[in-house]
Amino acid sequence: MGEVDEAFIQAVEHRPKLTITEAEGIPLINLSISNSNSIEALVEEIGDACKSWGFFQVINHGVPLENREKLDLASRKFFAQATEEKQKVRREEVNPLGYYDTELTKNVRDWKEVFDLVVKNPTVILASPEASDNGLRELVNRWPEYPSELRVAYEEYAKEMEKLAYKLLELISLSLGLPANRLSGFFNNHTSFFRLIHYPTCPIPNLALGVGRHKDGGALTILAQDDVGGLQVKRKTDGEWVLVRPTPHAYIVNVGDIIQVWSNDRYESVEHRVMVNSEKERFSMPFFLNPDHNVIVEPLEELITEQNPAKYRAYNWGKFSANRRRSNFKKLGVENIQISHFKITEESSY
Repeated sequence: MGEVDEAFIQAVEHRPKLTITEAEGIPLINLSISNSNSIEALVEEIGDACKSWGFFQVINHGVPLENREKLDLASRKFFAQATEEKQKVRREEVNPLGYYDTELTKNVRDWKEVFDLVVKNPTVILASPEASDNGLRELVNRWPEYPSELRVAYEEYAKEMEKLAYKLLELISLSLGLPANRLSGFFNNHTSFFRLIHYPTCPIPNLALGVGRHKDGGALTILAQDDVGGLQVKRKTDGEWVLVRPTPHAYIVNVGDIIQVWSNDRYESVEHRVMVNSEKERFSMPFFLNPDHNVIVEPLEELITEQNPAKYRAYNWGKFSANRRRSNFKKLGVENIQISHFKITEESSY
C-alpha cells in the first residue's frame, strides 16, 4: 500500500486506543450434542449470547479443519502475488466480485485487500438500488490464474460453511421460541457471499483501521480468523471496544441487522471493527449469510404482540443491499442506509 495516504486516517474519536481491553465473557459455545450438552441447553446458550453480546464463538462445529486450511493457504498464495497480477481479477461497481484494495467503510478507506466470491454461483441480485428499477443481474465468480487450487478449495469449503450457517439459523430460530425451520424459507436462492481478507502490516496502527466501525447488514456472519487477532466488538454494557482473542479452530459468529429486525430487537446487531498491526499481517475469511434478493424484511409476526408492537417498517433486502454496495466504491457524503432508517418511532406509529 506504499506511503500512507490521508484517506486511511480515522477521525480522532474513532481511532483505536493503544491500550487494548480483551473481551472477557464472549461465549464459547460447543455445538456438539451429548449427554452433558442437550439441545435445550445449547439453544439457551445461543439465545443468551445473542442477547448479551450479539457475538459468540463456536467449537465442534463440524467444518473439517483440512478444508479451512486448504482455502487459507490458497488465499495467502493469492495475496502474496504482485499487485498487477491481483488486479487482473479486480472487481468494480458493475461486477462486485473479485479483488479490491480501495474499499471504504463510513467514507474512510480500510487498510486491507479483499477477494469477494458468491456462495451460489451464479447469484441473482437486483440491478440497482432505485425503487423504480426491478431489473435483475447475475453475479458469477471470477477466478485468478494463480493459485490454480483456489477454486476447488473455495467450493468445498463454502459447502461446509453453508451447512454450519443453516445449523446456526435453526438454533437461533429455536432460541426465539420458533420452529427450527422458521427462517429457512428466506434462503432458497440466498445472496450470501464470502470474502478472503488480507490486512498488511501498517505503519500507523493508531490512526488507521483494517475495517472501520460498522454493523453487518445481512442475517449472520461466520468468521474464521488466524492467530494474530484484531477483531474488536463494541461491548453493549459500556460501549467499550474490546478485542476478541482468537480461539484455535473456532468460528466467531455475529447476528446481523436482519436478525435484529426479525427478532423485533430481542437480539441486536452489534458494531465491530478491525485493528491493524505494525509487525504482523493478518488473514481472515468471513462468510456472510444473506437471504434471497426479493425477501421483505420485517419483524416476525409470531414475535409481535399488543405489548410488543413491530419496531420496524418492512424493507426489501435486494434494494437495501444494492444501496449498501454503492458506498464501498465512492464517498456518498451521507450516512449509508441502516436499519435505523426503518425504525418506527412513537410519533410515526399513529
